[in-house]
Amino acid sequence: MTRSPAHFVAILVLSTAGAIRPAYSEVEFERDIRPIFAEKCTICHGPDDEKGGLRLTGIDFATRTLDSGDVAIVPGKPDESTLIDRIHTTDPDDVMPPPDKADPLTEKEKANLRQWIAEGAVWPKHWAYADLVKPEPPQVKQADWVKNPIDAFVLARLEKEGVEPSPQADTVSLIRRLYVDLIGLPPTMDEVARYREDLDSNGDAALSNLVDGLLASRRFGERWGRHWLDKARYADSDGYEKDNNRPDAWRYRDWVIDAINDDLPFDKFTIEQFAGDLLPDADPEQVLATAFNRQTLTNTEGGTDKEQWRVAAVMDRVETMGAVWLGLTLTCARCHTHKYDEITQAEYYQLFAYFNNGDESNAEVIESDEAWAKYESALAKHGQQLDEARAKASAARRDLENRMLEWEARAQSWIAEGEASKGSEYTPIEPAKVTGPKGVTFSIDDSGAVLAGGENPNEATYTVTGKLPSGRIYGIRLEALTDNSLGGEGPGRMERGNFVLGNLTLSLNGYAYNPLVFSEAKADFAQGGFDPNQVISPDSVSGKERKGWAVSPQQGKSHEAIFALGQPVTLKEPTEFSLVLDQNYGGNHTLGKFRISVLTTPTVMTVPEAQRHTLQKSPDRRTAEEQAALVAWFERIDAKTAPMLAQVKAVESKLPKKPEMDVRVIKERSGDRRSTHVFRRGEFKEPMDEVAANTLAVLPPVENRGKEGDRLDLARWLVSGENPLPPRVIANEVWANLFGEGIVTTLNDFGVRGDRPSHPKLLDWIAAEFIGNGWSRKQLIKTIVMSNTYRQSSNHRPELADIDPKNRLLARQNRFRVEAEIVRDLSLASAGLLSDKIGGPSVFPPIPAGVADVNYNSAFKWKVSEGEDRYRRGMYTFFKRTAPHPNLMTFDCPDSNVTCVQRTRSNTPLAALITLNNDTFVEASQALAKRVIEETPGADDEARIDHAFQLCLARKPAEAARDRLDSLLETSRAWYRQHSDEAKAFTGTGAIEGVPAEETAAWVATLRVLLNLDEFLTRS
Repeated sequence: MTRSPAHFVAILVLSTAGAIRPAYSEVEFERDIRPIFAEKCTICHGPDDEKGGLRLTGIDFATRTLDSGDVAIVPGKPDESTLIDRIHTTDPDDVMPPPDKADPLTEKEKANLRQWIAEGAVWPKHWAYADLVKPEPPQVKQADWVKNPIDAFVLARLEKEGVEPSPQADTVSLIRRLYVDLIGLPPTMDEVARYREDLDSNGDAALSNLVDGLLASRRFGERWGRHWLDKARYADSDGYEKDNNRPDAWRYRDWVIDAINDDLPFDKFTIEQFAGDLLPDADPEQVLATAFNRQTLTNTEGGTDKEQWRVAAVMDRVETMGAVWLGLTLTCARCHTHKYDEITQAEYYQLFAYFNNGDESNAEVIESDEAWAKYESALAKHGQQLDEARAKASAARRDLENRMLEWEARAQSWIAEGEASKGSEYTPIEPAKVTGPKGVTFSIDDSGAVLAGGENPNEATYTVTGKLPSGRIYGIRLEALTDNSLGGEGPGRMERGNFVLGNLTLSLNGYAYNPLVFSEAKADFAQGGFDPNQVISPDSVSGKERKGWAVSPQQGKSHEAIFALGQPVTLKEPTEFSLVLDQNYGGNHTLGKFRISVLTTPTVMTVPEAQRHTLQKSPDRRTAEEQAALVAWFERIDAKTAPMLAQVKAVESKLPKKPEMDVRVIKERSGDRRSTHVFRRGEFKEPMDEVAANTLAVLPPVENRGKEGDRLDLARWLVSGENPLPPRVIANEVWANLFGEGIVTTLNDFGVRGDRPSHPKLLDWIAAEFIGNGWSRKQLIKTIVMSNTYRQSSNHRPELADIDPKNRLLARQNRFRVEAEIVRDLSLASAGLLSDKIGGPSVFPPIPAGVADVNYNSAFKWKVSEGEDRYRRGMYTFFKRTAPHPNLMTFDCPDSNVTCVQRTRSNTPLAALITLNNDTFVEASQALAKRVIEETPGADDEARIDHAFQLCLARKPAEAARDRLDSLLETSRAWYRQHSDEAKAFTGTGAIEGVPAEETAAWVATLRVLLNLDEFLTRS
């Protein structure tokens, strides 16, 4: 390579002149050098494109001999380093970086590169990948300011920069800050008064008690669970074109809330969500946790390639893992080796392999602990009732043998009479009334035949009532009749004329036990597999056995079936009856026309066929099985045992149902496991080299349990304590939730393109402390909020505007608008409307007309919830991916299509319009006005304004603010006195008996100002 004369002049100037100097006395690689390589060099000299043989991703690559024979970087010798020549040349063909590839280096950057090489070109491992070692807190001058090591790290930096920390926030502001940060709700007036006095008197001990109380609140799990659900990309629908609802989604949300409330250690929290199904003896809750993996979008559109969308879901799981646990953007590596971070395309698919054999499945899990407790209580009660019923049945069996001998004689007589009978005689019954499902009509002709019309439901139950004639009755005949009005002329109502009678029950008014027991059935014709005896089987109860009597292929003909009674009945006078015909097969298989008659002559069918054969044998020749079957039959018809057995059966049928539901989870594929390949440019139809499950080479190695790694191996690697990224990433995320931004501001990018930590040793200390305290989220939070750093005032300090405009030195606390859900929660809580219910299915608060219709699923309807569900916390609002609630989106709620580790914050006029005019906030204003008036009977305006301020902002107003609200109140009164009709409408749910609507409306108009104050929506 030829060095131009201009270059030597430039070197001479740089080596002799003092005008161009680095901004720092020592060059720091992470701060001064790596950003140059990442932003301006690796596009041509990265892992995928080593132009000229130069790769600037590590010192070993950067110091090797180039294709030209030169060396780009010679440690300690900038004058022998080709890189220095190329960044200073004025030759447009040789200058680096090329003008069409990146912006030219600044003089400061050039000087830093030269100084770095001169100082030995030390190229340390990227800070985020370095081993996690817990640093010792530094010594500081103002030692009395230090509450715990966090303060030492922060104060040491402040003292180095010559900046004083801010004073502690006033007590009320600190109380409200803790409430908003830890449970997402405002403190009540009583809580403010109690804790204020305690904090002012007892200092740190009182603060510790306050923090412990908030961490123990079940509301804590909601607040911090919502943070996690952003990362889990939680939603109540599938997404994509169909965007079908997910009725089971909320059960995972409940798991998250419970896990955080229980302070489930973060390593277990991770493992159970990644691979709870793979744990030894996994319980249902651990399996449920794997629903984390099912929060991906699901495409159910017809004609799609299932493998394409399965692969897309697996890629989402890989990239979610990368962002949430590693703080790395892995998406680039789908298609090519990462341009900046040390992530090859092969490594991306090695991670993909861990998820590739996790199949989407369903699991039965309990709805909630409360529901399970109620179930267990009901089960115990049911068991007691069943024991009592069985005891009564046993008592009824005491003299069973004697009664049975008498019955056997009668039964043999019935059989003999039936055999001697020359024919069967029937008496038609004219029904008094026939009822059925809504929309079905019935007409009765002179012969007593019933014709059904009107709607033909999928299933149907007909109930026939009337009177049976006096005399002896041996059974029931059901005639299924044809009619021209029926499809195929019937006798059924479906298009081809078939029907299925599933169950038949007969009850008599005043009879000792109902329903009566049928012994046997026979028909002139029965479809194969649809024997009429199924109609009278004990298992033919509706919903249990979906078969019965049917007549295909002999539709278009009339048929009959005889159902014999197990005990002939003698009626002294006409007796009211109820005959129920269950047709539960489905598919519109219902009877079209039928007639009922009673059998008035003896029949051998009075005793079932099997029992008839047994009775023909003497007792000593019967087998044990035959005798047992005969006893069982007699018990069903015996006057003493039958009612008791019916009671046992009735109790058994009321067995409490387990409060379980199907939830979408992940289950590891056991056989026929998929191989994993690198996809060319990320295209699943273009597989290349096969890869095995493995992790990133830049991080500590994984220990797979078998030949093929699985999700459990990956999860354990993430939280092994050896991997330095997850503890740093999670500790930084917790910090961001308590300060508005992280020690590393790019929460989702700990790679070389991300921001460096403002306090690297502080980050490592809290990350190591996190692990040392058993991965306890609550302990980490308490450590942070007990620090003086957290307690500082957030008041603006003009003297820091130029020195530290973004507060990276942490010389004060940060002010920031609360999240979308908390905007709602603060308003409803201050107004006294917020439901205290925790967990359960998502709800549908009021939504602007037409918004929910803006989705492709026309079957979806937003039915506004009623009662307390209308006022649930924002996190329970049903999240429809293609039509999310506009209140959430206006306040920057993520769309849940991909993981979100860092919400944006925007302040727009649209947000103000929502908090002024949206139904939820109007109702909150109405309820707030009502609350203030009712809680301050007889008070003057000033006292009521003070009360409202304390409800909303935990403090009393300044005199100027009070005067302005008082003026608005008077103006509103005057206006509503002249517009009384509008006053009544505007008062809405805030109407108060005995208070004029004009007065209440004036307070509504005045107090809604408080719900729209920046201070109200801001955590300060």
